[in-house]
Amino acid sequence: MNIGKPPKNSAVLPFYGTGAVFFLILSILMFVAANRFQEHFFHPETLALVHIAALGWGTMIIFGAAYQLMPVIFEKELFSSKLAFISFWFLLSGTILLIVSFWYFKPGLFMIGGGILVLISVMLYNLNIFKTAALAVISIQKLFLLVSALWLLITVTVGIILAINLYYPYISYNHLEILKLHAHSGFVGWFLQLITGVSSKLVPMFLFGKSNKTKLLYAAFSFQNIGLIGFILDHFFLGSSNRVFIYFLLVAIGILCWLNYLMDVYVKRVKKKIDIQMRYTFISFLSLLGALILAFIIIIVSGNRWSILYGLFVFLGWISALIFGKTFKTLPFIIWNIHYKNVHGKKNIPLPKDLYDERLLFYQFWCFIFALVILSLGVLLNQIVSIKIGLLLWIMVALMYAFNVARVFLHKKTI
Repeated sequence: MNIGKPPKNSAVLPFYGTGAVFFLILSILMFVAANRFQEHFFHPETLALVHIAALGWGTMIIFGAAYQLMPVIFEKELFSSKLAFISFWFLLSGTILLIVSFWYFKPGLFMIGGGILVLISVMLYNLNIFKTAALAVISIQKLFLLVSALWLLITVTVGIILAINLYYPYISYNHLEILKLHAHSGFVGWFLQLITGVSSKLVPMFLFGKSNKTKLLYAAFSFQNIGLIGFILDHFFLGSSNRVFIYFLLVAIGILCWLNYLMDVYVKRVKKKIDIQMRYTFISFLSLLGALILAFIIIIVSGNRWSILYGLFVFLGWISALIFGKTFKTLPFIIWNIHYKNVHGKKNIPLPKDLYDERLLFYQFWCFIFALVILSLGVLLNQIVSIKIGLLLWIMVALMYAFNVARVFLHKKTI
């Protein structure tokens, strides 16, 4: 495979370290705000938690991983590591301002300013990815990454419009209806399409498998985008209607096409033993299917618990499980490369997997599954005790993850 020169460490590592801290903060604040899992999602503390999960955890890690993987996917050097590092500071400061503004619900300068800082970070990310792709031959994976970046730009722009509207109501359109457009452009446009593109490149690499069914990925791209664009335009101009089933079905077909491609890779894999990181990936895809079922339920049944469950399966199931697995596929190798690149093959050196505690990752895996199941049952049955037990388990998951990430970062050269 032709790959470009890896980016500087400053373009990648700050995102991984900060993302781990944000995930620990998210887990603690979820326990503090445990009662919010029984209430309507449009609550200051819930909005703060969603933005920690979406920006401080999901997007933070994804930015770092994307900068690291662009040379692999585009087969050329990252346009600018410096821009990547600058985008980190804008994303970090903007996310902090938004979280504090939502938690204490202070619409105005800080909330709008936080949104603008995040927007600048996203614009820098777009500049970097499009400049990197400028001379590259476009493949389906590259197309997913480019279009997902545009969807992120749209998502954040709509978010700023909503932040301004909270402080100075000027939009006649229902605020919660625009919030739906903001959320779905983020979930389906940004997270889903980026994950689809990256996973269709990485999963074959990690499993030593290959699929010739590339048409499935083109179908996934088409169905996901047609469904999302159709939903946004129809919902904005014509309002809520039963046509939402059509758009849901289109996106669902797009997801199934992508998963079918990955299943073909799995069946044809050379590497028969599945490591713990790939087990996380498997749970991630199951969580996505669970979120898809919940999205269908939300369309036909009213009730706040289904929306909360949908958010749990998206952020704590699908996105988090994927991050857990991919962190310890990529981060140890980056740190290992810093210490041992020049002595590889010359001396007896540790392997990348020796930089973290594999047993702890195994314990984290099962704690993660119990945490997700118990918390989901608590929300479904409206049992605060079960919710708090599940959230305590999430804190344990976050502590184990943060410890292992710190262990990788603090690894000292042994020779």
